[in-house]
Amino acid sequence: MSHAPSKRRRGLRIFVSLLITVLLLGGLTFAVSAFWAPFGDKLSEIFGWSSDDYEGEGSGEALITIESGEIGEDVARSLAEAGVVKTSKVFYELLLKQQPAVEFQPGTYRLRQQMSAQAALDALQNPANKMQRTAVIPEGKTVEQALQLIAAGSGIPLEELRAAAANPAQFGIPADAPSLEGWLYPATYTFEPGLTAVEAIAEVVSYQVKLLGELRVPEADRERVLTIASIVEREAGRASDFGKVSRVIENRLNSGMRLQMDSTAQYGMGQHADGSVWSTNEALADDNAWNTYVISGLPIGPIANPGRAAIEAALNPEPGEWLYFVAVNLDTGESVFSDNINDHNVAVQQLNDWCRANPGRGC
Repeated sequence: MSHAPSKRRRGLRIFVSLLITVLLLGGLTFAVSAFWAPFGDKLSEIFGWSSDDYEGEGSGEALITIESGEIGEDVARSLAEAGVVKTSKVFYELLLKQQPAVEFQPGTYRLRQQMSAQAALDALQNPANKMQRTAVIPEGKTVEQALQLIAAGSGIPLEELRAAAANPAQFGIPADAPSLEGWLYPATYTFEPGLTAVEAIAEVVSYQVKLLGELRVPEADRERVLTIASIVEREAGRASDFGKVSRVIENRLNSGMRLQMDSTAQYGMGQHADGSVWSTNEALADDNAWNTYVISGLPIGPIANPGRAAIEAALNPEPGEWLYFVAVNLDTGESVFSDNINDHNVAVQQLNDWCRANPGRGC
């Protein structure tokens, strides 16, 4: 006589069967996973289940820096590492197909994450994606004024620039130079993101050094030439008078006269940025290494950063016997040059008359 299994035993069998099934499936899943991990991506590519390239323009943001001298393989690797393209291989293969060959410009570019290789290549060739930080340094600015312009244009903190400038020897200028004054070449600069204060200043100084080399100024004479050029830059009302001002400086030095340049007195007292053509009595009398009303010869160093025209004038003064000059029209920059004190005094009176007729215009 047989007996039907109880509900309890029947439920136990079902549970055991399900457990065995789960374990078998779990083991299969583990095996498949273990196999897929090293080979899955390759199999997906072979069978066309996936692509080694992203689609579309991507999203988010990624910054890519292309260094000078890098080749296509380097760029492809950087893009893949930053998550811009899916693989370096697909980007590099696309690059090899380009006719004419693509030449990448060094710089930092703003791209997106997960871009197609074609979209990434197009973006790198679009100048709008190149991050540029620009600073314009006009002629005649002092080191402090130039550093402020560099900070504003580059994004480098002003305090970091000041700290770097406090050690001028690291930029390869003469050891006896009291500061970087005169060595920051006036021009328009584009600074790459991530540049340090030392690197930014070194770039600006390098242009002044290059110009002095181009003009064949011996290294031993460069500080002196820049000092004269800086006075020319600050004293002349217009570029056409640079050569004459340079001649006055040379004639006075050769004759043993003090230069008596207001720009040097103002610089020595920190009054060079007040916009006035006149120097205070305090500035004229102050005994400092820049004040040519007190010292003989040239000041200890430059008083501003001269441009090319002023440097060329310092090297090649215009022929003449002038010993004096004075601006007589501050709007036009017109100056009168004289070879004797009487004529000079007449010109000074001409300036006084102009100032009375034009109050608040720099007098």
